[in-house]
Amino acid sequence: MPVGIEDLNSYGGRACLDVRTLFRSRGLDLERFGNLMMEKKAVGFPWEDPVTNGVNAARPIVDRMDAAERGRIELLVTASESGIDFGKSLSTYVHRHLGLGRRCRLFEVKQACYGGAAALQLAAAFVASGASPGAKALVVATDTARAAAKLTYAEPSQGTGAAALLVGENPEILDLDFGANGYWGYEVMDTCRPTAEFETGDPDLSLLSYLDCLERSWEVYAERVEGADFATTFDYLAFHTPFGGMVKGAHRMMMRKLKRAGPAACDTDFERRVLPSLRHCVEVGNIYSATLFLALQGIVDSGDFRAPRRVGLFAYGSGCSSEFFSGTVTSRSQEKLRSLALADRLRERYPLTMEEYDRILDLNASWTFGTKDREMDRGPLAPLYESQVAGRGLLVLDGIRNYHREYSWS
Repeated sequence: MPVGIEDLNSYGGRACLDVRTLFRSRGLDLERFGNLMMEKKAVGFPWEDPVTNGVNAARPIVDRMDAAERGRIELLVTASESGIDFGKSLSTYVHRHLGLGRRCRLFEVKQACYGGAAALQLAAAFVASGASPGAKALVVATDTARAAAKLTYAEPSQGTGAAALLVGENPEILDLDFGANGYWGYEVMDTCRPTAEFETGDPDLSLLSYLDCLERSWEVYAERVEGADFATTFDYLAFHTPFGGMVKGAHRMMMRKLKRAGPAACDTDFERRVLPSLRHCVEVGNIYSATLFLALQGIVDSGDFRAPRRVGLFAYGSGCSSEFFSGTVTSRSQEKLRSLALADRLRERYPLTMEEYDRILDLNASWTFGTKDREMDRGPLAPLYESQVAGRGLLVLDGIRNYHREYSWS
């Protein structure tokens, strides 16, 4: 029985900041700009949070399902490291505002940026088990960057957004090579969020851990999949993408170690098989548990799928856990995802000035974890709300009453 992703959509916010502008304003070394391989970063407004991001990613998928199909969503898993409650999961809010049926399992998983892939594998196993024939699962990976220290090179790469994946027996987007998985994990303190509102880590250690996990998870995959070849088995590759330059370096390492490829061969292979995955990532930045699927959507939107193509995927989450897996993207996939027009929606975002960006950071910081009662005051940003959100049917945060988050549709 086939199993995999039936539908996929990402949300990259309604505002963005030019990364070169950020470099100049913060006094960062522009000689390092090219290695970053980023153009814009998504910036969330105060009325956006992991719930709104997740719902706004998933709603277009749910809206094009009929009532019977929606009723077969029996599992909803949210993946996030940006939780808003130590006990209550984001999935409950997402479930409510998507209007899904109550015969549904709701819970959340967390393992840094690996969480989305973990949720996908769990959802696929549920569908493939046949425990509830014909059932579907919805995976919503949603994250918001916490405060990155200004004047560091972490800030330009941090984004905000979500990806939603419908998982079932009709995988028109990605037909998983079920059981073809190589995973690798161990404890390492490369990045962490030791408090609810602070993110820190060792960037050098994180890079080394990422590269080690890519190499080792591939080795396990190759042991399990007879004849698997990193250079020839996959038509495209999608990696977890903290920033494009990190992916380019990781791909080069693998090609050198496995195929002894020179610089020219590495560059040619990167442009053919990996660069399509960066199409949307360079416009959004790192959205943690959702980033791998933003990369997959980039491949589907810009690749050649006149015939089915096999894609290799590498998921990594700090701390750490990783997985290399694969699947086939169908000829139907491109038509289905292009109708969601992600590239157009990213182009429509409001380009922030540095002054507006810093003001938004300050306002966002005032909505701290554990807030009990507060009403949303859009006053300082009312013009941006009217131009970018009002009337678009997006879920927005209205306020918090006795710790309960209250939302409405714009």
